[in-house]
Amino acid sequence: MKICIVGAGAIGGMLAVRLAQAGAHVSIIARGTQLEAIQTKGLTLIEADGQEKNARFEASSRITDMPHQDVIILAVKAHQLADASFGVAQMLSDEGVIITAQNGIPFWYFSGQTGPHADHRLLSVDPDGSIAAQLPVPRIIGSVVYPAAEIVAPGVIRHIEGLRFSLGELDGSSSERANRVSNVLRAAGFKAPVVRDIRSEIWTKLWGNLAFNPISALTRADLAAICADPDTRALATEMMREAQAIAEQLGIQFKITIEKRLMGAAEVGAHKTSMLQDLEAGRALETEALIGAVAELGRLVQVPSPHIDSVLASLRLLAITTLPS
Repeated sequence: MKICIVGAGAIGGMLAVRLAQAGAHVSIIARGTQLEAIQTKGLTLIEADGQEKNARFEASSRITDMPHQDVIILAVKAHQLADASFGVAQMLSDEGVIITAQNGIPFWYFSGQTGPHADHRLLSVDPDGSIAAQLPVPRIIGSVVYPAAEIVAPGVIRHIEGLRFSLGELDGSSSERANRVSNVLRAAGFKAPVVRDIRSEIWTKLWGNLAFNPISALTRADLAAICADPDTRALATEMMREAQAIAEQLGIQFKITIEKRLMGAAEVGAHKTSMLQDLEAGRALETEALIGAVAELGRLVQVPSPHIDSVLASLRLLAITTLPS
């Protein structure tokens, strides 16, 4: 199976090394110092137990330099997806699939849905429709990425914890193609269940991200500190409560409680969220996919979200005043 990973950041890099070592034919699309490092010395993955693995790859800055692919994993951040999508559809094999691996609400969220919001385009994640125009929805398999990892240096990734990559067809079916991708991920040591309701699982992951990520960026605190402090824990709880009310209006059912989700975050320990890592590195933040989209959905279903809206306003201003334009 030929697999191309677009974006060799923390998650994409971890996927690439593990998949290559499991025997998959993996190529990488990357940029800048990360691409230079991969072309020179490959990628090194430091596992959670300290074990180091290295793999070499065919790597380029353009997917059109690669042969046709059976699986293309889009492992970029949501705000990078429009640029990363260029050329992807043309590089799929006849039965090839696209795996979207972004945090937050995906651009395809309402694709194929029935009811009053059928095929509604979320302006927060695909403002001009360019992502939907470039990525054929029938070729997409949704995913929810749970592992925590970080870039230690160009070409070096550290896996912190977690191995679950949930997969799901957008129509809720258990397809042969989804199971085929699941088997490849399992062979690489990941937990890769094919779930019937990928949207509910997206909300379960997003539930924490929409609170912990912006709070960490605004306070510079790690997960353990946010959960231990009574004020930030209370703020996270209110944001999650508002998000749950919005999601339930969209037919989502949560299988765990807010308290259990908070406990899960606390157990990760002194880990910096991906948004805090991006802020410290001067990179753009996943503001709209993680929080802006939830606020937009709240307006769509007429559910107020004052805590989410206030944190969103603060985060947008933080990006303006802190990050380079």
